[in-house]
Amino acid sequence: MRNVKEIVVSGMRPTGPLHIGHYHGVIKNWIELQEKYKCYYFVADWHALTTEYKDPSDIRRWVFEMLVDWLALGIDPSKAVLFIQSEVEMHAELHLLLSMLTPLGWLNRVPSYKDMIQQLKDRDLTTYGFLGYPLLQAADIAVYKGAYVPVGEDQVAHIELAREVVRRFNDIYKTDILKEPKALLTPTPKVPGLDGRKMSKSYNNCIFISDDSKTLKKKIMPAITDPQRMRRSDPGDPDVCIIHDYHKLYSPQDIVEWCEIGCRSAAIGCVDCKNKLLEYMNLFWDPIRERRSKLISNPSDVWEIVESGCVKARKVASSVIKKVRDIVGISYRSR
Repeated sequence: MRNVKEIVVSGMRPTGPLHIGHYHGVIKNWIELQEKYKCYYFVADWHALTTEYKDPSDIRRWVFEMLVDWLALGIDPSKAVLFIQSEVEMHAELHLLLSMLTPLGWLNRVPSYKDMIQQLKDRDLTTYGFLGYPLLQAADIAVYKGAYVPVGEDQVAHIELAREVVRRFNDIYKTDILKEPKALLTPTPKVPGLDGRKMSKSYNNCIFISDDSKTLKKKIMPAITDPQRMRRSDPGDPDVCIIHDYHKLYSPQDIVEWCEIGCRSAAIGCVDCKNKLLEYMNLFWDPIRERRSKLISNPSDVWEIVESGCVKARKVASSVIKKVRDIVGISYRSR
């Protein structure tokens, strides 16, 4: 029997530069998954428009930057299909067809809908595009017969909606053409922002993947540590220090222990701890920065890679859409 890999589908919205939380929370896992599954990773530019529709002027730039970051970080186009959502129009067609049979109440009950409206009060989100974006997500997955979707706990409700919609489609039309996806829950390490809150562009507390070593130092040196450690001679608590959280991501275990012991005993100061962190962060990020710089300098190479991915994605998605059109009775000619 052929060893056919199961399909993983995932995407990210291009709404600004990627930060290190995106790498540790999402992309690092993608890199591991591409070794085990047939992966489709897409830039979700249509999804970006659900909140950025009034000013889409920066989307093209963020699409390119995102692709550069993915490639520099280790997403391998020989192992995973990289593409842009809007370049594969079958996503939109399946979204439309699924909308014909999806009860409105299913969309209204998605927990993130009301949460995001509260968080983004500066924007008018009373649109179908915003209400219906979980259904577009369902189409994004189903059009490749995705078996798994890597998500955090906050996205499980979206995958459950996708499963319900696929189940309803298959039940109505007595078919199994669409596959019910499963959530692939992934552990997400703690990556706080520079002020201790969640790392977010809206909080202006991010370390970006595009930051060079000088910018990184300017951000790390004044970063918050243990607020109770007022003087160099005061013992500190590394468990409440974001610098210690970063050490656990980048430094060898013996250095992590050196920092813990030195902080608790006041044998080292916060400056010592931060300088050691910068040493290991730069050791990790310097090769990525170099790859990123080469990609930025050769944009045609980046677009060639993504166009090849779009061709592969269209081939698979068009095959599924052809069968769906036949099933719902709107296939009128040879396609």
